[in-house]
Amino acid sequence: MTRKFFGTDGIRGRTNQGIMTASIAMRVGQAAGAHFVRGTHRHRVVIGKDTRLSGYMMESALVAGFTSVGMDVIMTGPLPTPAIAMLTRGMRADLGVMISASHNPYEDNGIKLFGPDGFKLSDETEMAIEALLEQEPNLVEPAKIGRARRIEDARGRYIHAVKESVSDETRFDDLKVVVDCANGAAYQVAPAAIWEMGAEVISLGVEPNGTNINDGVGSTSIAALQAKVVSEGADIGIALDGDADRLLVVDEKGRAVDGDQIMALIAGRMLEKGTLTGGGVVATVMSNLGLERHLIGLGLTLERTKVGDRYVLERMKQGGFNVGGEQSGHMILLDHATTGDGTIAAMRILASLVRSGRPASELLHQFDPVPQLLKNVRYSGGAPLEAAPVKAAIAAAEAELAGNGRLVIRASGTEPVIRVMAEGDDAAQVERLVDHICDAVKEAV
Repeated sequence: MTRKFFGTDGIRGRTNQGIMTASIAMRVGQAAGAHFVRGTHRHRVVIGKDTRLSGYMMESALVAGFTSVGMDVIMTGPLPTPAIAMLTRGMRADLGVMISASHNPYEDNGIKLFGPDGFKLSDETEMAIEALLEQEPNLVEPAKIGRARRIEDARGRYIHAVKESVSDETRFDDLKVVVDCANGAAYQVAPAAIWEMGAEVISLGVEPNGTNINDGVGSTSIAALQAKVVSEGADIGIALDGDADRLLVVDEKGRAVDGDQIMALIAGRMLEKGTLTGGGVVATVMSNLGLERHLIGLGLTLERTKVGDRYVLERMKQGGFNVGGEQSGHMILLDHATTGDGTIAAMRILASLVRSGRPASELLHQFDPVPQLLKNVRYSGGAPLEAAPVKAAIAAAEAELAGNGRLVIRASGTEPVIRVMAEGDDAAQVERLVDHICDAVKEAV
């Protein structure tokens, strides 16, 4: 069965167009609700959202869908995606829903679903829900329609869980931290959690208005954070994305630190403590070759998956790993969360910074990255990667890089772009090969 609704990270699209309309959101609520209504207990779903203007509309539509098939709804208001996963499991709900398009602009929105265990749904479950979306909903009789209510203590519950991810004796009293929340879901909880640990917190991206999420702030636009860290003389900067499931860091010199360096730091620290499991780290094909070489030097492995934190998580569960993530900033620490959690990852970094007594620029430079270049080519339709000239360009680049680098070419699962990435020890060669493949793709589209 071909996927019509679900992509690599739930359902996502431009609001009021295509698959991201209120009517389809209601159908998603009905289909997902029908799939998870099992047994005779009173069923419930937890629904959270980020700060997009369309979140009100999508929330109302989902509530209508779930209640119409007999599920009670608990609404939390704006909270990070990992908070919804945590609350779903903690409140013994049958299903969790996060309304967010993550790092995308405000015009987009999305629906992420979590099972009762707090983990994202499997491909099989998503396909079962897709099949139900094509059928007429099984509406319950009036007496069995679900109820909906908001809870007021959701933020406090999540802040407590975030603080519990570091040891009781840890304090951040001597740290000055700039926290950029992307005008998104963590705008209240992330600064509060770090402040409660004793740090001096300077906040950015904490004035959401419905249309400014990820707009010049957050992990996909860190220039403002870099400037603020330097101007304030801060020890470190923390950048979250719109739904706070990913994290990037800026050191005291204003230099960006990606997810590969963060994974190396966290894994190395856990190796020292004897708490790292699985014998290594799980990351995607996009992670730098330098990370792999660094981990091998520590006697660890780097397991690679397809792009998407859900695939990282699947491999982690299969292999018993407790650290995984993506270069883009998704950090999955299974000892503390069931999905990527930027705020918990930030707490671990800040704790390491305090313990080490070293500046962030030293602590977060765990290895020298291999020259890597990623370029995107936007397209409007068709299958450019199937074109013969594109295939030939890719084959030639792979042959040239053999043994000295890697090539990753893929269509994005969240937007209509072809991503072309190459890495190797020769930066000029990497740039030339990427440009050649991009030119071939542009000709094909």
